Parts: sequence; structure tokens; C-alpha cells
Amino acid sequence: MNRTYDDTMFIDTFEHEYTWLNGFMRNVRRLSKRPAVIDPDTNRSWTYRELNNEANRLANALAKTGVKKNDVVMCAMRNSPEFAFMYTGPRKIGAILLAANYNLASGEMALLINHNKPKVVFYSANVKDMMTEAEKICLWKPAFFVMTDNIEGVDVPKNHLSYEDYISTSSIDEPEVNFRPHIYDEVLRLCTSGTTSMPKSVPVTDINEVLSAHDVIMHYPMNQNDVTLNMTPWFHRGGCHSGGLCPTLYAGAAAVVMRFFRPQTSLDWCLQYKISFMMGAPANLEMLARAQEKSPRDLSSLRGLVTMGAPLSRADCIRYSNLLTPNIFNGYGTTETFWNSFLRPYNLPDGAGSVGQSCTDDEVRVVKVYEDHKAEPDELVPFDNETEGEVIICAPAKSSYSYYKNEEMTNEKFYKGWMYTGDTGTWNEDWIVTIKGRKDDMMVVSGENIYPTQIEEAIVLCNKVKDCIVTSVPDKVRGQAVVAYVIPEDPSLTVKELNEFCAASKMLSRYKRPRYFAFVDEIPHTATGKKQHNKMKARAVEDLEKGLLVRE
Repeated sequence: MNRTYDDTMFIDTFEHEYTWLNGFMRNVRRLSKRPAVIDPDTNRSWTYRELNNEANRLANALAKTGVKKNDVVMCAMRNSPEFAFMYTGPRKIGAILLAANYNLASGEMALLINHNKPKVVFYSANVKDMMTEAEKICLWKPAFFVMTDNIEGVDVPKNHLSYEDYISTSSIDEPEVNFRPHIYDEVLRLCTSGTTSMPKSVPVTDINEVLSAHDVIMHYPMNQNDVTLNMTPWFHRGGCHSGGLCPTLYAGAAAVVMRFFRPQTSLDWCLQYKISFMMGAPANLEMLARAQEKSPRDLSSLRGLVTMGAPLSRADCIRYSNLLTPNIFNGYGTTETFWNSFLRPYNLPDGAGSVGQSCTDDEVRVVKVYEDHKAEPDELVPFDNETEGEVIICAPAKSSYSYYKNEEMTNEKFYKGWMYTGDTGTWNEDWIVTIKGRKDDMMVVSGENIYPTQIEEAIVLCNKVKDCIVTSVPDKVRGQAVVAYVIPEDPSLTVKELNEFCAASKMLSRYKRPRYFAFVDEIPHTATGKKQHNKMKARAVEDLEKGLLVRE
């Protein structure tokens, strides 16, 4: 390609040097004595120099046990110091970190292991039983299972290693590498729910990491004087990138570790550590507000309270602004594209209920819906806040536009540089989008995406169940709660039996289990035989109000 200048050095430098790891290492050099990770539960902290030492120790241990470039290292871990080491260490030797949901059931985890074939699996001590069961089930056998973050003092399973033993003989020196990093290298792999038990694996490239960090740094804004607390798991795209380890360590700020969300503790830590940005689901904000009402703290350090997963109501925005901080942010996006529209404090509360306008480098559109094909990206619905269409996202900085070894879903979701989200919505002449629902009936429970078909498949395995349909009802704490309408095969079936069956299922994570049940004689279907989830969703709301749903 002919250019007006010699682009050789620019291309070589940009493609090989503009990496997230180089950004982190700049902070290791210039902010070496500043805190990077703070763990209040164990009264420990790590400076940037100390964090880098631990990342090197892990990287050298991985290399010693045969992990090479493009090998997968899996972590099914709660937020912890070891998670921070995992975030940085593997990429030093070119390995890919697969951040898995530790809340998965053992069967789901086994499927994930089989699909991604990790060389080493790291897991938190609190999910030891689930992981040992997954190890028995999975066909792919990782070389090592390593138990981390053992603050409970539980016994390490036979044939597994403790994290301390795994890294015990490793050096803190920078690991030797025999490759040049590239901005298009996959460095992180995240998981998002699918219509089957198998989560979709989402590759995140090095340049996606850098530009996701930039997006947060630009929109908050964030700098090296900030202290962040993510009240949601770091294995989520929002947890990792919305003020999580990715932007925090790239900006030179400090991350406070929270293993499990505790509203009173979150407020205490905000005061104690002068936290400037807190991130959480809408349910987290509601519980924070209740805790602040009961026992008010000085939250003057808080420069931003950020939530994703659902739009806030006007009343909630006003309440949280009065109780917590006037600096409320509400983002919208996907695992595949991070956040893509953003309501800032000056947009609220007037803009509440919508997802706002697109982020600076992104574009969010609402296009027509056809039953047999995708709309073209320029087939827009009218700007009338009434006509409903599908929400599509163009986020070239933050998306790899692909799923790992899932060509069918890649072709279904990505088209001409856009992601077709499956969300439906409307918009106005200012391109402000309001989400209305889902094309594919997905539910969001406590910030987790859930598909009814997976739960239905698990429930019908009960020999007393003939068929079932799963939907949801609104829930103040969780956002939505799962409802199962069941046609019994055996009239002796009880709700207690169903609940026990779901609790014992290896294919149902705890957050996916129904909270309400109802026995029915029939399930509505379309003319082509598809279950009518939207119809049942409307009925479930009415049945809940009438007291016809039985709570587990």
C-alpha cells in the first residue's frame, strides 16, 4: 500500500509494543511503591513492584510446568489477590487466561474444560467440591489442578496442589520469552451464557484490553490516584473491565479485593480506603442504599458509582444520588463488546430508563427485525421512541467479533462489523436507545445472563416431569427470579421434590435454579412447535400477584 511516509517503524512498534502488559510494566517502573492491590479480608496489600514479582513467580511456574504461547490457563476464582496475579502472569509467557464463572455447576464446568482444553486449572478453595466433581466428569484432563485463596483453611484435594506449592520454587525474575507479543494476540477469554449448557467462549485481544482500559479511563475519568472496588466478580466483562483489574492496573490505580458482596462492608471500606469508584449490579446499589439508610457513612471520596446489567429508574437514581453519591453512571453493553452506551451523572435522573447515547468510540443502532434474515446495519427503525427493533453494536476497539470454536454463533451474532445483540429497543432523534426486551427470551438474574432452554433441559431429566417451560418474574434484589411451569408425568410430583432435583443437578448453577414453581396441564406453543416464553412471562407476573406460584 502506497503511503506518503515510511510506515515501517510505526507499524512494527504499534503492533508489537502497544500492549496492556507494557502499560502495566510502565506503572511497575514509575509507580513501583504505590499500592496496586489491597486485600482487607487478610490485611495484606501489594505495591506495583510486589504485584509484578508475584506475576513473574506465577509465569515462571507455568513455564516450568509446560505452559507455552497460546496455551490456555483457566481460573474459576472469586476476586482475590491470586486472581490479580493470574490476570498478569500468564500473558508474560504468551498464555491465554480463561476467566470462568466459579458459580457453574460441575457438569457445566466439565463442558467448559472440554471445550477450552486448559493446561492448568486454578480454582478458589470455596468451590473445591464443585471442581473435584468436574474433574471426574471432564474428558479433557488438565496437567494440574491448583487450589487458591484458601482463607477458609480447607484441605487440598488429593492429586491437587495448593497455589503456594505450585509457585514455591519459582523465581521473581522476568520470565524468558521466545516470541514477540502482538496486539491481535488473544490474552483473555471470557464466558457468556448460551442457549445450551455450554457457555460461549469470547476471545479478548491485547488491543481490546488496551482500548477497553482507555474507554474507562476516558469516561470516568480514572487516574493513578483512584481506588476502585468492584462489588461484582472479576470474571465478568463488566467486573474485569468496568473499573476492575484491566483499567485499574493500566491507569496505575489501586484495586480493593471483595470476595463476596457485603453492603455494610462495602461502605466501611469506602470510608477506610477512600474508594473513588465502586462498580456493581443494580441490586448491589439497592442494598448499599439500604445499608446507608440504617448506618450512614462519609462517602465523600466516592467520585463514581457505576452499574450495568439493567437501566435504573428515575426514582432509584434520585434515591442513590441522595444516599450514596450524585455521581451515578449507568452503562449498557455485552460480554462480547464491553459497554457501548453510557449514562453519565449529567444524564441522570432525566435520562433514567434509557441506556443513553453511544460511547465515544462506539455506535449503537436500532434496526428492523425480520424472521428469516438479519437487517442490514443501515435499515434503521424510525426515531419515534415507539417502533421496536433489534439493538446492534459497532465496537471495533473492544470486540474480537468472534467466539472460540463456535462458527455457528459467530455467524449468527456478528455481521459487517456489528454485533446483533438480540435485545429489542426503541430510540429517538438524538439516538438515545431504550431497551424493551429480548428476541431470544434471555433472563438476567443477579447480573448473570440465563437462557430458559438450558434450565428446561435440566428439569425434564426428572422422571416425574413430562415437560416444562421456564420464564421469570421481577425481583427487587435479583432483578429477575426464575419461574418453572411444569407438566407432571407422575401426579405424585411435589414442589419439594422438584426443588431437590434442581439442587442436585450437575447442570444447574445455583443462580439458575427456579425460585418459583407451578404445575400446569399444558404449555403454549407456536404453530411451528416453539414454546411461547413471552406469553408465559406475562402470565407469570399475574400468577405471582395472585399467589399462584409456589416458592422453593
